[in-house]
Amino acid sequence: MSSSVGADLGLRLYELMLRIRLVEEAIADRYAEQRMRCPVHLSIGQEAVAAGVGLALRADDLAMGGHRSHAHYLAKGGDLRAMIAEMHGRESGCCRGRGGSMHLVDLAAGFLGAVPIVGSTIPIAVGLAFGEHLQKRDRVAVAFMGEAATEEGVFHESANFASLHRLPVVFVCENNLYSVYSPLSVRQPAHCEVLDQARGHGLLAHPGDGNDPLAVHALMTDALAHARARRGPVFLELKTYRWREHCGPAFDNHIGYRTEAEFLAWKERDPIATFEKKLRAGGVFDEVRVARFIERQRAEIAAAFAAAQAAPFPAAATLMDHVYA
Repeated sequence: MSSSVGADLGLRLYELMLRIRLVEEAIADRYAEQRMRCPVHLSIGQEAVAAGVGLALRADDLAMGGHRSHAHYLAKGGDLRAMIAEMHGRESGCCRGRGGSMHLVDLAAGFLGAVPIVGSTIPIAVGLAFGEHLQKRDRVAVAFMGEAATEEGVFHESANFASLHRLPVVFVCENNLYSVYSPLSVRQPAHCEVLDQARGHGLLAHPGDGNDPLAVHALMTDALAHARARRGPVFLELKTYRWREHCGPAFDNHIGYRTEAEFLAWKERDPIATFEKKLRAGGVFDEVRVARFIERQRAEIAAAFAAAQAAPFPAAATLMDHVYA
């Protein structure tokens, strides 16, 4: 990271991870106020994946997420005020207050939706890629998913279809080791690897360190070039770790599905702190720039919460608007 381009990319990756962390910590801190009446799934500890992928994407590329997608939405350029308003159930939310944390959409940013049902956005993302293929456009669709989604039938159907038609889609798998409270050992045979399932469908598949934003960015840049050139879909398995409970703002190591020692070992690999050390070692960490960035972010986050709490709830007469059946 000695070059100016490398230094700028490094700082932008750091700032994007920090933005995501600050937003999600603010959500966790305020959740007990009970103004956000929807479940929340936080990705604190997993920020490097969203940042590395998000900064590799073009503005007009398309992305879809799942139940843990605040980071994906923000990394794709989603509107923070609209996201916070959505979590408060307000009319100014990105789904007009009807969806909550797990239903985020920002069409202008190319984030076409997050849906809580595991694996459910994968076929939609593949459909988007099929549309790009038919229209002969060079946009790429990205499906964010967890490793548990590879256990769903729709993943295998979608991977097969994408491979058959060489569709411009990248499957970004955040492997945080757990499906709710179940480790891989009780869900998949010991000989079964997530990457092997993707390769079995003919996908180009690569593993990566999901806690290293620069490594994620490099992998995603290559994956996008491969998919954009119509050379076929790509699957990235990025190992990382969530710090907070599966659903909610607290910590849950005490319930026994993972050990405190495991949690602390992963916390030592905090993607933000680790990357800051790397930037400092490379002589490119800008104290003044980062301090100003944090100040701006905190002000923007406070303003987003204030705006959400001042916004009206949807009118009762609009309850059936945008309902298809």
